[in-house]
Amino acid sequence: MSDLTSARQTARLLEDAVRTVVRGQDAALRNILASLAAGGHVLVEDVPGTGKTTLAKAIARAVDGAGFKRVQFTPDLLPGDILGVSIFDPRTQEFRFRPGPVFADILLADEINRASPRTQSALLEAMAERQATIDGERHDLNGLFFVIATQNPVEFRGTYPLPEAQMDRFMVQSRLGYVTPEEERAILADQIDTHPVDRLDPVINRNDLVNLLETTRTVRISDELRGYIVDIVSATRGRDDVQLAASPRASIALMKMAQALSLFEGREFVVPETIQTVAADVIAHRMVIAPEAKLSGVTGRQVVADILEEVPVPV
Repeated sequence: MSDLTSARQTARLLEDAVRTVVRGQDAALRNILASLAAGGHVLVEDVPGTGKTTLAKAIARAVDGAGFKRVQFTPDLLPGDILGVSIFDPRTQEFRFRPGPVFADILLADEINRASPRTQSALLEAMAERQATIDGERHDLNGLFFVIATQNPVEFRGTYPLPEAQMDRFMVQSRLGYVTPEEERAILADQIDTHPVDRLDPVINRNDLVNLLETTRTVRISDELRGYIVDIVSATRGRDDVQLAASPRASIALMKMAQALSLFEGREFVVPETIQTVAADVIAHRMVIAPEAKLSGVTGRQVVADILEEVPVPV
């Protein structure tokens, strides 16, 4: 079995398993799993009760041997509560490092915008550099370090908006949204006896997931499509309705997401439609819309949609 065939099988098993728990969110779920395969992080912005926490738990339960930690962000949360602290051991007369929840394969940062900027910035280094500096000593994080952060977009009391630099660290920003009444009835039926996430058995192991991440980088993307990605991201610059445009990091993220999503779609190469599918999730949250445009109702996703209409698609 080739590496690509094995990786596609891993992706399919993982996606099918999580779908048994998270119903009616197929598109968002695939994009979130693709960001995991691409080595990125996800910001899920939605109202309470739409399954954000359940999604993170389901992904962790489906992977045998994957370490999962959850941190409920609050205003009094300190950087040490996330990164870890050095504790003096009176028996050895030495300081012993106690790692925090950031040393996990999958980290759920619940309601990340409730923590202070100081605590948010502590997570920023871990997300960007896959390392944590505690008491001047560097600690490398796990190779599978994957952050799913959530925030409530309709509640602003006691919150600290994420700065642009930290928003840019998330490969995608996704929304789950409400499900249809039929799907909601199925959710009720699933939870009559126990929660479906408690019944979820692992379908892949940690090595399978590592191989998936490595194989994703081998999905072919042509020079023309790399140029298409650059054209899309470059089109966010110099617009009257955009105050802060997307950086080259957005181009890199869009390329990696297109590769991962192509693998989930069962292909060994990227096509323009895949880039278009994920462009808004990758680019929109990285831009700052001009105040006058925002007052007129312009959103980042609308700007991306307009750009996709304007930029020529490679033949």
